[in-house]
Amino acid sequence: MASSDQAQALWYVAPGKVEIRAETLRAPGPGEVRLTATLSALSRGTERLVFAGRVPESEFERMRAPFMGGAFPYPVKYGYAMVGRVEDGPPALRGRHAFALFPHQTAFNLAAEDIIPLPDGVPPERAVLGANMETALNAVWDGAAGPADRIAVVGAGVLGLLVARLAAGMRAEVTVVDIDPQRAAIVAKLGAGFAAPDKAPENCDLVVHTSASAAGLATALRIAGDEATVLELSWYGSDAVELPLGAAFHSRRLKLISSQVGKVSASRRPRWDYRRRLTAALELLRDAALDALLAPPVAFAQLPARLPDILTPASGVLCQLIRY
Repeated sequence: MASSDQAQALWYVAPGKVEIRAETLRAPGPGEVRLTATLSALSRGTERLVFAGRVPESEFERMRAPFMGGAFPYPVKYGYAMVGRVEDGPPALRGRHAFALFPHQTAFNLAAEDIIPLPDGVPPERAVLGANMETALNAVWDGAAGPADRIAVVGAGVLGLLVARLAAGMRAEVTVVDIDPQRAAIVAKLGAGFAAPDKAPENCDLVVHTSASAAGLATALRIAGDEATVLELSWYGSDAVELPLGAAFHSRRLKLISSQVGKVSASRRPRWDYRRRLTAALELLRDAALDALLAPPVAFAQLPARLPDILTPASGVLCQLIRY
């Protein structure tokens, strides 16, 4: 950052193209804080769709991130996994690291109520998982997972692995199903089992699908037990998905339901608000095993050149850290 009133931000400007733009920051107003970015993370699934221009027009408003700049389709300043250091604001907050649902930017102002100071024992690197953990927590609530349940998570990306960790923590029987055998080592660190799709356990009480593929969804339906729930966490953007609802889908009375972080799970909504849920998600990051999900950081200035490779599925990256 060149000076205290200047910042740089990452903008998605066309399909397959990003650029860093300069911004002038006003002084923080009453009730606001100024943060300088420490680390942020790419939300690979969502930001890959934004990068590729695959956000459908019908979802332009619903897909807006809390502090997004611009408007879909382009240009947009997008992201929601930021950890920064409070430089100006209430004395109790100054010098503390905090999480914010803010895009990739070197410095920014927010209302103090829109940041959450990191809990003791949660380093900034791991704290960037806050938004993903919030989604995983909401999913566990939506799926009504319980101890001793046989739970399969189809898709060993960041979100699937976080769901698996939460379910394993409640002593469920958890298996992560993925086509990449190299994910087995990370899954083991999280206390879950691993299986290829053709070896996946059947008769599951709950199946959580996160692979964003038709083949993964077909596997999820196949391994669900009678009258079980298949919880769909993938978001496909503008892509159409073939869904196998023939065969035994009806006779086995399967339930296919969606989960999305935009609303607090109905089972908690009368008592929980967004801040309470995000605060709980950050507390759940007091878990060093989750460091296995973090890829070595790239410098913010390198993003325009590095982003295409990072976002390709072949990269093997789980959670890409960005250092400022």
